[in-house]
Amino acid sequence: MAWDFSTEPDFEEKLEWMRGFVREQIWPLETIFGELDQTTLDRIYAPLQEEVKDHGLWAAHLDPELGGQGFGQLKLGLMHEILGTSFLAPNAFGCQAPDSGNSEILALSGTPEQKDRFLHPLLAGDLKSAFSMTEPNTAGSDPTLLQTRAVRDGDDYVINGRKWFTSNGSIADFLIVMAVTDPDARAHQRATMFIVPADTPGVNIIRDVATMEHPAEEFGKLGGHAEILYDDVRIPASLRLGADGEGFLISQQRLYPGRIHHCMRWLGVAGRAFDMLCERATYRRTHGKVLAEHQTVQNWIADSAAEIQAARLMTLHAAWVMDTHGTSAARVPISLIKFYAAGALHSVIDRAVQAHGSLGYSTDMPLEAMYRFSRAWRLYDGPDEIHRQSVARQILHGYSPPAGEVPTEHIPTRRAAAKERFAALLDLATAND
Repeated sequence: MAWDFSTEPDFEEKLEWMRGFVREQIWPLETIFGELDQTTLDRIYAPLQEEVKDHGLWAAHLDPELGGQGFGQLKLGLMHEILGTSFLAPNAFGCQAPDSGNSEILALSGTPEQKDRFLHPLLAGDLKSAFSMTEPNTAGSDPTLLQTRAVRDGDDYVINGRKWFTSNGSIADFLIVMAVTDPDARAHQRATMFIVPADTPGVNIIRDVATMEHPAEEFGKLGGHAEILYDDVRIPASLRLGADGEGFLISQQRLYPGRIHHCMRWLGVAGRAFDMLCERATYRRTHGKVLAEHQTVQNWIADSAAEIQAARLMTLHAAWVMDTHGTSAARVPISLIKFYAAGALHSVIDRAVQAHGSLGYSTDMPLEAMYRFSRAWRLYDGPDEIHRQSVARQILHGYSPPAGEVPTEHIPTRRAAAKERFAALLDLATAND
């Protein structure tokens, strides 16, 4: 099978513009992000978003008829590698999570009325959204255990339950909520998705949960993870996405491309940490020589370069498979990159912190924030263990027990078969002796 990760020259020009734009316009915002409220942040983003639109790079994950660029997963991956260098960059390009995934859900499963009311304003940057699935009292790695219920009542549904880690839930204009509509159905046919306007009575945004990523308690700001109580939330049936029981099916359409984008963003972070590691090695002296002359640091640099390159090629391959062969064919490659890239990123950042010593551990460098952020990436969109399990199961489908449970490569058995097959030649060789 031939793999082709190449893109046309004019797209490379777009990527080059993005590199300069993100470094010059977005990276500086990181240093003052803590001083900005959401209103000020929106004001800062507005002209940046217009500049992105002028360059034809806005909402690139969707088809042109929906206001996007229809780039495909390979091009999107290359874009997200650049955007990943700063957690603030995707918002300037209209492809930030969870809005990007939610727009894909609405594009795939929304009715014309739902698209007019929610999708088009979301793509225009006039609305913000959130995806509300994870619950505090059920394992996020097993969404078949969801407890939030949506009960049909005439022309309405009534939703009750508690969610948390609803990213951007405290600033969202609407939420896409996963709730159980048929508790007696098969495990993956129990849940349904609903569009819930944030101002609907009964939607109680309790708090933004403080995390390793954002340890300071804040509320109503980009990047927060909200805890939400849905208390007798009544919405019309017209806000249901797809049919009853299709929630898991729809979510998979959202998650697979999202995982590719995650991994490419992580590679952007890893590349930035790698640059800091290499720069540090050129001037910091210890025991009579610069770090670059110490074998241990040389090993760190070589191992980091290898891990980044491996993860990058694996991720581009997964994107290529999805573009050329579809989502089903990309399931194993996507699960592979999800846990491998997260682990590689964590290792690279850890080495960069170590090379910087107390400076790397301090908030004077972005490494400590990268380190905290990277720990969450082994949990988001399914923990590492689930993806390893998925990969192993799918690989093992191609294998079966050998006859009599004698290993296929069992040498005594193979030797006996070989002697039988080549008996005439062996007899001739013996006779010649």
